[in-house]
Amino acid sequence: MMNSLPLFVGLRYVRARSHKFFVSFITWVSLLCVCLGVAALIVILSAMNGLEGTLRNGLLTLSSHARIFVAPEAAAPDWSALAAKIHATPDVTGTAPSIELEALAVRRPDMLPVRLRGIDPSNEFEVAKVGGALVEGSLDDLTAGSEHVLIGRSTAITLGLGLGDAITVLVPTTDANGIPEPRLREFTVSGVFDASVTEFDSLLIASLADVRSLFPNADARMSLQVNFRDALLAPDRVRAIRAQLPAGVEMRDWAEDHASYFRAIRIEKTMVAIILMLIVAVAAFYLVAMLAMVVTDKRTDIAILRTLGTSPGQIMKVFLIQGSVIAWFGVALGVFFGCLVGYYAGDIAAFLERLFSFEIFDSDVYVTTKIPSELRTSQVLWISGIAMLITLMATIYPAWRASRVPPADALRYE
Repeated sequence: MMNSLPLFVGLRYVRARSHKFFVSFITWVSLLCVCLGVAALIVILSAMNGLEGTLRNGLLTLSSHARIFVAPEAAAPDWSALAAKIHATPDVTGTAPSIELEALAVRRPDMLPVRLRGIDPSNEFEVAKVGGALVEGSLDDLTAGSEHVLIGRSTAITLGLGLGDAITVLVPTTDANGIPEPRLREFTVSGVFDASVTEFDSLLIASLADVRSLFPNADARMSLQVNFRDALLAPDRVRAIRAQLPAGVEMRDWAEDHASYFRAIRIEKTMVAIILMLIVAVAAFYLVAMLAMVVTDKRTDIAILRTLGTSPGQIMKVFLIQGSVIAWFGVALGVFFGCLVGYYAGDIAAFLERLFSFEIFDSDVYVTTKIPSELRTSQVLWISGIAMLITLMATIYPAWRASRVPPADALRYE
């Protein structure tokens, strides 16, 4: 009986209706604050996960999961043999040769800095990737010697280009003596693509043979694009493939190429988590105040229990149990509502937009007009775990104070 006494009394205090209105009010406030903090953190991190996934998918629309390239001053390998070797590696779904050059797109009176990318139009992997981003035109004209080009929608709007229009591309090069020798080539627009990422707004895509003819020693700029079964496998697979590459050949995955984007998102998520966890910390202060008032209110009960032989440790457990049950009930509610709202965040946002006739993300400003959401079990677990730890620590001091109440002093004025 005595072993279960702290649990019985602690749960009895939780269920009891206190005649002290202010104590009850503080109890509900602390519970709601815990619930609000946990739910808000889950929902916001889920939305940020969704936005991160949208950005990742956009970046990978016209770029590969990894790329193999030649280090400066190194000799170019046999790209065909290397491509066959890499393609036979586990989890690799496609490889494609590519060249990318810095250039200027000219259509009088305008001039824009662009990146000119050469692809192999006979490569199914490359055709599928580029074709998925096309919004106008086709890849049929993008053949060797055709001098056709695909341009981004933003570039087309800026230069006033449409299908069949001519665009001049200037590639800055130097001759053997280091004297500037720019190369000019006129291309015909055969397609317009939209990758929904500003990084590709200035991209021009042409046949590999056409781009190679523009640049001397083009093999030094050659790279091999590699795709894996899953983009998230890329960092691990790249580390394994690097050991198989010849000297002077390097490999980088998409996370390394776009490290600045995802580093910024990671910092933002960390700061948001810290700020929102302060709501739980505020709730912990409410919990301390509530338990302190309960201890004062229950001084007589504590004295009676002590005179009946209850140890200070058991008294401490009573109030630890009371505070923990209240706080962890708030955490459970927060996890429930957070997961519910986080999972259906996009649908809830769309309903509110229709109901109140407004846009959360203005389509004239933002590329993404819907709120994506990605609920991650690992994040829910560490959020609930930290919240439980904070609230448990908040109950320790009031419970310790309760265990130090002298029975004689508590009963003297009753």
